[in-house]
Amino acid sequence: MLPTILAFCGFYVAGSGQQLTNDATQVVLMRMGTRTVLSMQNDYKGPPDAFAMVVPVPTVLHEGDVKTLPKDVFAHVEAMGAPRLVEYWEQDPCRPPMQDEGIAYASAPMAGAAMERDDNGKDLGVKIEAKFTVGEYQILILSAKDSTGLDTWLHDQHYNIPTGAEPLLRPYVEGGMKFFVAKVDPTKVKFENGHAALSPLRFHYDDDRFTLPIRLGLANSAGTQDLIVNILAPNQRFQVANYPNVTIPTNLDVRDDVKDHFGAFYAALFDRTLEKHPGAVVTEYAWQASSCDPCPGPTIGPGELMTLGGDVLSGTPEQPTAYQGDFVLTRLHARYGKDLKDDLVFTQAPPIAGGRESLQSGGQLEQGAQPASMNNFQGRYAIRHAWTGPIRCEHPQRGIWGGPPPELATHDTGVKPALNLAFAPRGEVKLATALVRDEPDLGVRTESVGGSKPKSGCGCQTSDPQDVLALGLVLGVIVRRRKHEAARDRAGDPRARAGGSRVLRFLRRR
Repeated sequence: MLPTILAFCGFYVAGSGQQLTNDATQVVLMRMGTRTVLSMQNDYKGPPDAFAMVVPVPTVLHEGDVKTLPKDVFAHVEAMGAPRLVEYWEQDPCRPPMQDEGIAYASAPMAGAAMERDDNGKDLGVKIEAKFTVGEYQILILSAKDSTGLDTWLHDQHYNIPTGAEPLLRPYVEGGMKFFVAKVDPTKVKFENGHAALSPLRFHYDDDRFTLPIRLGLANSAGTQDLIVNILAPNQRFQVANYPNVTIPTNLDVRDDVKDHFGAFYAALFDRTLEKHPGAVVTEYAWQASSCDPCPGPTIGPGELMTLGGDVLSGTPEQPTAYQGDFVLTRLHARYGKDLKDDLVFTQAPPIAGGRESLQSGGQLEQGAQPASMNNFQGRYAIRHAWTGPIRCEHPQRGIWGGPPPELATHDTGVKPALNLAFAPRGEVKLATALVRDEPDLGVRTESVGGSKPKSGCGCQTSDPQDVLALGLVLGVIVRRRKHEAARDRAGDPRARAGGSRVLRFLRRR
């Protein structure tokens, strides 16, 4: 299997002869009107000397357009949109129903006045449009006349450009894009186990197009890349316009041991979804940011929304004003390789719902994504513990699910999100043994675990009609033989024990 890394919407360049490998990036986008706010969290391995990242942007950015963010805001957004595992316990079937019972659960900008030249004085067509410092980042905004000149300029500045970067730069240069180069001062960076703990970066710009430039990230690719994009927009979810869209299968019941391997289970489910829908971008979450059910933690608060871009989401570039409103969090998950042709282009999409404990007609849970009046869709997977206590009422109400019994209330029975999915192990979990029921849409038929079939209370469950018939005949034979043996015992007939032994041998063979 090809190595998997999380995609980056630019590429990394190093200040030495070593290549940088991109391991993980969190991307959060805010969008309103023509304004986009892009926030990135970057974790990567590399040499502890000067290195940088290059990101295409549509306009010249200035110091007021760029800021650093606290890392914990990304962790919160990831947890809120992540697929979640829940545990439900069947409530006492004889307990009187309760009303509304349900599941509880830097320096000033400086424009370059002249084109940059190479060491021989040749005009490379590269211009420094702005230059400033934010946190540990020394930032340049470059424009270029051709990709070869930009590639040469970065080499002349002692950046180790990834192999094959020039063709990837070309369409952005030809499209008139600028280049955000954030060089890192290693003296201001803390390294932990070979990883640079960098501050997340946020910048905003105005553009009619709502896109994410990801082709440039192929320069750092070691194989297949996963990209997770979180989009926050007022009362609106988004999907991609230039690739197929699919929603992740949801409301699936899973076996108990999935709790110990939830990340691996979800990786298998995601991989199977892409096998059925090659090249698609998967919607994993679309929900109002101010609510959730079940919740893996507190909802995204107004302060975090301002941190991620709400403070500049409306108004003009010269006089931005904070937007106060109800945001929708959309989480999109894509996987691609070197054959990627186009950047992601986003478009508005109608509301959907799914992955809730909502019963349809017939008493079945809703399946998949359904059209709705507001966005309430999530990837949700449930472990269900059936009632095993006594049933002493005439009309028990089965299938009412809720929290754990009192003796388990202090155990870890809360909502479990699947985090760091780019690094989830592959091949550890088989869907056929993890799911409780067949999933025809995925082409998955469930298998027994450990070679044993599920057992009912009587211990005699079977699914083969011939076995049922044979078992009935055998029981009939036993009853008749018991009557004959009782009579023979009274008469002292030695054949009484032999008949019973033959029946037992037959049952053992079954």
